[in-house]
Amino acid sequence: MEYLPIFIDLKNRPVLVVGGGIVAARKIQMLQRAGATITIVAPALCTELKKVLITQNISWISKNFQPIMLNKVILVIVATNDPKLNTLIYQNAEKHNILINTVDDKNKCSFIFPAIVDRNPVLIGISSCGKAPILVRILREKLELLLPKSLGFVAKLAGAWRDQVKQHIVDTVLRRQFWEKIFYNGHVATLMEQGRPKEANKVFNYTLNHSIKNKNNKKGHVTLVGAGPGDIGLLTIKGLQVIQQADIILYDYLVNSDILDLARRDADKICVGKRVGNHLISQKKLNQFIVQLAQKGNKVVRLKGGDPFIFGRGGEELQAIAEAGIAFQVVPGITAGIGVAAYSGIPLTHRKYAHSVVFITGHHNTNGDNQFNWNSLSNNQQTLVIYMGKINAISIKNNLIIHGRNMQTPVAVISRGTYQDQKILIGTLIELEKLAHMADYPALLVIGDVVSLHSKINWFGQKALNYYPINSIINLI
Repeated sequence: MEYLPIFIDLKNRPVLVVGGGIVAARKIQMLQRAGATITIVAPALCTELKKVLITQNISWISKNFQPIMLNKVILVIVATNDPKLNTLIYQNAEKHNILINTVDDKNKCSFIFPAIVDRNPVLIGISSCGKAPILVRILREKLELLLPKSLGFVAKLAGAWRDQVKQHIVDTVLRRQFWEKIFYNGHVATLMEQGRPKEANKVFNYTLNHSIKNKNNKKGHVTLVGAGPGDIGLLTIKGLQVIQQADIILYDYLVNSDILDLARRDADKICVGKRVGNHLISQKKLNQFIVQLAQKGNKVVRLKGGDPFIFGRGGEELQAIAEAGIAFQVVPGITAGIGVAAYSGIPLTHRKYAHSVVFITGHHNTNGDNQFNWNSLSNNQQTLVIYMGKINAISIKNNLIIHGRNMQTPVAVISRGTYQDQKILIGTLIELEKLAHMADYPALLVIGDVVSLHSKINWFGQKALNYYPINSIINLI
């Protein structure tokens, strides 16, 4: 972060404003609302400032700035059109470690004012660190429309009940669940919006009493959530809602770290993922761990890349959860096969090229066993999508060709699919081993005539890297 967003209590605290024009007046108006004690230094005052001089906690102390005026103030706001004066004030403020904002001059600021959405006591500050003020203004306008005016009344009502709730619900997890029940239900907000605070208080009281009676029946639950193939925008709305309510998130390596940032700041985030040759925890122990966390009353989210039921072992984990008698639900995600293919401009089915698509995992050893029906997988009118196929690419290639798949069948090896650094290697089935060798993890293999459409309808990110002999690629790099 370029700036740390903080909220400062300015009630009765001294703030110096240098400047007497309309810009200074706007800043002073905001400082007034925060209860600051304001002193003004300016050669003259605009009409708006002359009117507020009679207001308590505002005084015009001088026409000219002197460094001694910085003594004992905690903030300085400079709103003049005199560059030399602005520089002088900034240098003196920096020398005394006093926070300063010079209007419209980011280089002479140690703090900046955000755009504010005011639903007092709920305040939202929005900033682009001075880079895109119009974008910030648009975001503020959208939030103003989105957030009801009653939000502040709901927050004040919650504040009035906060000590009582803390006294009667000591357990922090149960207390959090109580507040979530109050706020997510929306009934209290509706009553406050309708000007019915008495009824809203009754709802608070009823919910609190019900929570106190049931505080010994602390029940946790588990939600399996598909995080999608990578791009944070492919996370579902319901997935986002569940993540933001979680007490504990158990996530895989393939989950985009930006998605984890959407969780509550106090939620525990634990990586339990697996990579080739590196398993942090066995599946059996992981199942037991999930059960133990839920039995302690936690809202547990098991966050998986792609979809939890497509090669994600979600079924195995839910079996253990169900056997332990723990409540659970599943939020599907966009599986990698579908999401990555779409971001690569490869339709998995097409009337002219493929009448069906098959998803398989290439992680297991495919040499000489009966795991796959290679005859059916070698159908030239079928698209084959292979998860975790990089390590066994040579075996996959050989088995498909032996069982009749045309060695010139188009193939794509896609690594980091749906991310901005997505890479696509295009070639033919006979070249699959070399393509897979050049690809980074994680990689998805797509085999079928539909891959030939990539060059025509690829839309995301950079163009594909058509296959070159390995020596040629090294030379290009």
